[in-house]
Amino acid sequence: MLIHTAIEQKLLDAFNPIHLDVVNESANHNVPPGSESHFKVVIVTPQFEGMRLLQRHRAVNAIVAEELAEKIHALALHTYTPSEWYEYYAEKPPVSPKCLGGSKAEKAS
Repeated sequence: MLIHTAIEQKLLDAFNPIHLDVVNESANHNVPPGSESHFKVVIVTPQFEGMRLLQRHRAVNAIVAEELAEKIHALALHTYTPSEWYEYYAEKPPVSPKCLGGSKAEKAS
């Protein structure tokens, strides 16, 4: 199973979100074509009501712990309650910054 699909299914099952976007951002980084190493998750669920940001991130990380331990290099999390989403982000979802990393050869020079 693709890592993208596994993350998406686990989050759907665990949080029943009203909005879920799992984006493979690996192509924006210095990795081989077709890699699944860098992901962005935008998740909106009532389950985050009353939770601080760190608690939300820990909850998501716990669900995808297997993928984080073995397969994922980076996971950007954007976790919102429905009211936060509709008030601030629904019209303009978060955009990831460009990768500032480079190849090992570039760093050595």
